[in-house]
Amino acid sequence: MSISKEILTVILGGGAGSRLYPLTASRSKPAVPIAGKYRLVDIPISNCINSGINRMFVLTQFNSASLNRHIKNTYHFSAFSAAFVDILAAEQTPDNPTWYQGTADAVRQSLRHISPFASDYVLILSGDQLYQMDFHDMLENHKRSGADISIATIPVGDREAPEFGILKSDQEGFITSFIEKPAKELLPDWVSDTGDAMRAKGRNYLASMGIYIFNRKLLFDLLQDDFANATDFGKEIIPDSIESRRVVSYQYEGYWTDIGNIYSFFEANLNLTDELPDFNLFDNTNTIYTRARMLPPAKISGTTLERTVIAEGSIINASRIENSVIGIRSRIGHGSTIVSSYLMGCDYYETLEDIQSDKFSGLPALGVGNRCYIKNTIIDKNCRIGDDVRINGGAHLENGDHTLYTIKDGVIVIKKGAVLPNGFVI
Repeated sequence: MSISKEILTVILGGGAGSRLYPLTASRSKPAVPIAGKYRLVDIPISNCINSGINRMFVLTQFNSASLNRHIKNTYHFSAFSAAFVDILAAEQTPDNPTWYQGTADAVRQSLRHISPFASDYVLILSGDQLYQMDFHDMLENHKRSGADISIATIPVGDREAPEFGILKSDQEGFITSFIEKPAKELLPDWVSDTGDAMRAKGRNYLASMGIYIFNRKLLFDLLQDDFANATDFGKEIIPDSIESRRVVSYQYEGYWTDIGNIYSFFEANLNLTDELPDFNLFDNTNTIYTRARMLPPAKISGTTLERTVIAEGSIINASRIENSVIGIRSRIGHGSTIVSSYLMGCDYYETLEDIQSDKFSGLPALGVGNRCYIKNTIIDKNCRIGDDVRINGGAHLENGDHTLYTIKDGVIVIKKGAVLPNGFVI
């Protein structure tokens, strides 16, 4: 049997995403633009397609309109194929009047939509992580070990361990114990044999990645009978299943990051500009799929570029851009400098008539104006940055939320659609 018939995928759309505010003010976490042209949800979907898995449900609840639109416009399969990416939006029903209360509750409420589709296994993924994994290997390990549940784990060091659920496993890879976000003083009791290469990097603890494979019948039994009131996989179902079920660790050693807050999101994007980035966009065997836009190539005039990723459709006359990601349809004016920043770009172009009308009414054109200086900044989509604007993020700034922008951990986030007049300074 091919893997596409053996397994179904459920991708969790996440909660309100408050730690990624203001990027999640009008969109869900999985719909946040990443790398200038993708959305976060494209990562787990692409990992599935690259692994030969092509039946996927995406569970959505908060601010889901743009995510629903993106999936509808992007993932089309042959009419002669059983492949699909379907959205399961949270819904109130006569027997269940509540919204999703957590990861397990979201899957439980969706079982009636999932049950008509035959499979032996169910793969559960998060919609807001950045990584490239072959789920075929994980499934083969699951079958080979005779597991009931598999958990993808990643070795982490002392600094990261208190932020994760930490596991311990026996010689055969079966998980024997679990602790959620252990205090630092408890860590010596949770050291695992992660292998010589990982130990050499000080990565001695096995952290759960929130990626699970369940035997299908077991998942239905757990959610409907054994843990009928449990709301979360990581905090309830997984820890309580370890003693009574065969729960195996699948150790992954590649790049993986949980896009949990503004700084981790900012760092993940800027890392893409490295000469050899940990997350490789230029990989023939791990294509990242997204909406196919019919955009022209980027046009660049008189600009010094250093470690910069530029998406299609951009018109750039800047003086210098370094260590930055420039999103689709970005426009950057003459004499401007962009340093260590992520510009998400625009959803549409202004016509020449629009730009003349903007100028007549004193409104900056879409994009970044002339002679601007922008550093340590995320500029959300469809912003209008006037001429001679100076935005200088860094540790010297206090956290705060303002009408046009938010500051978190030294990163300035210009809100979607914000208008910054000429000479504006942050």
